[in-house]
Amino acid sequence: MISKSGLTSVLLPLQRATHRTLHVLAAALADLDLTPSEINTLANLSDGRARSVRELAADTGTRATTLTGVLDRLERRGHLTRQLDPADRRSFRLCLTDSGQAVAARVRDAVTGLEHDALAGLSADQLAGYHAVVSALQEVR
Repeated sequence: MISKSGLTSVLLPLQRATHRTLHVLAAALADLDLTPSEINTLANLSDGRARSVRELAADTGTRATTLTGVLDRLERRGHLTRQLDPADRRSFRLCLTDSGQAVAARVRDAVTGLEHDALAGLSADQLAGYHAVVSALQEVR
């Protein structure tokens, strides 16, 4: 639905919710001193699967050029390594180190806890509607 101002009732609340969840996650993980971009990156890597920079950029919704700085910081802190991709020696695979896996597990637990607390009262239909909206927004070109 479009309001009188011409704005939908979806994008601005979604942006506010994003900022609020980032604030809550940053507070829950304050002792780790992570930026929102680092939290997003570690949350996506928390499954332990190695990825190329391009794959991770798609997973995080971040430009590869922006992601490079995040990866540099995480590498300097000893949380991830860049390893030559054996299938394509011109590219790298991003892998979490042992300390990175531990930090990513904390991030994953914080995300899971936040989702559980926030979504516990929603029905399956409400969650399906949310996923439909997010999917539609991700398809915008």
